[in-house]
Amino acid sequence: MYRDVIAVTNRHLCQSPFLEQIERICSVHPKALLLREKDLSEEAYEALAREVLAICDAHQVPCILHFFPEVAKKLQVDSIHLPLWKLKECASQLTDFSQIGTSTHSPAEALEAQQLGASYVTAGHIYTTDCKKGLPPRGLAFLRDVCNTVQIPVYGIGGIKLDAEQIAEVKSSGAKGVCIMSGMMLL
Repeated sequence: MYRDVIAVTNRHLCQSPFLEQIERICSVHPKALLLREKDLSEEAYEALAREVLAICDAHQVPCILHFFPEVAKKLQVDSIHLPLWKLKECASQLTDFSQIGTSTHSPAEALEAQQLGASYVTAGHIYTTDCKKGLPPRGLAFLRDVCNTVQIPVYGIGGIKLDAEQIAEVKSSGAKGVCIMSGMMLL
């Protein structure tokens, strides 16, 4: 089940110390860990990324850095995930990366991301989630539309539980896998 999961971090959801949680996540060997700590300055993010990378390396779990391409280059990480607006802004400066991901919320955005050089997209939110309170989920039909629009891998995100049946449901819509935040931060 975990081989289809990109674990997305949010240290504010952890009930144990963050690095202990990262250790726990890496011990189950997800497909990758996306270090997505949106409230940190670039310097604080870099310091945290160094610690997280050491844990990921020890468990041989790929680590995808978020938002700061210069930090990723400095730390010799060749996987980056950016908001779509930032991908548009710096697409021509990302030639050092073998994997570029971005978050999308429509088939048109996914297609634009592919044209900008993204190697994968996340699409959501699929199910009801506390992260998007008050916003109705886009659902599996939306996910199917995104998957049918692009040639690059699509990962469903939003309200997805660490549940084999639900993950299979998302994948049956054409997704390569899923991104899970809450379930991984509380693992």
